[in-house]
Amino acid sequence: MGVEFETIAVNIKEVWNGRENAERYVSRLAEEKARAARVIADKPWPILASDTEVVVDGQVMGKPADRDEAIAMLMSLSGRSHEVYSAVVLLQETARHALSFNHVSFKELSVEECRRYCDSGEPYDKAGGYGIQGRAAAFICGLEGSYSSVMGLPTKETAELIRGI
Repeated sequence: MGVEFETIAVNIKEVWNGRENAERYVSRLAEEKARAARVIADKPWPILASDTEVVVDGQVMGKPADRDEAIAMLMSLSGRSHEVYSAVVLLQETARHALSFNHVSFKELSVEECRRYCDSGEPYDKAGGYGIQGRAAAFICGLEGSYSSVMGLPTKETAELIRGI
């Protein structure tokens, strides 16, 4: 987008309480990341942060803790559609939010395909246990929405927030 930036790694707890809706949850986490980065940053620049979550049957999946959980997540996505919510926050004096909502459909997966995918190391630290930008692209048979949003940073919404400042 032609914007200079620095990356600031933050460590926040990403724990869904089971009651908060997905839209609120991703927006809250994105803002928590932005506020944590603000504490670390040594410049008064705007802070941009995002969060992405995979949702199946109203349940936020989160990130897999281990191989078994990654395989279980992938098998729960097999042969069906799910939602992906991505929130982006631009923090200055106040926080400005944008949200992207997407439908992703997976082909039928075998347990062996899931195991091989886990062997690649890709599913870890990814919402729903997969990254659309990697080997899991072969699992996807449909996408309604934004590829960049499913990848983790909705570019249209990000550009709109940046244009606003």
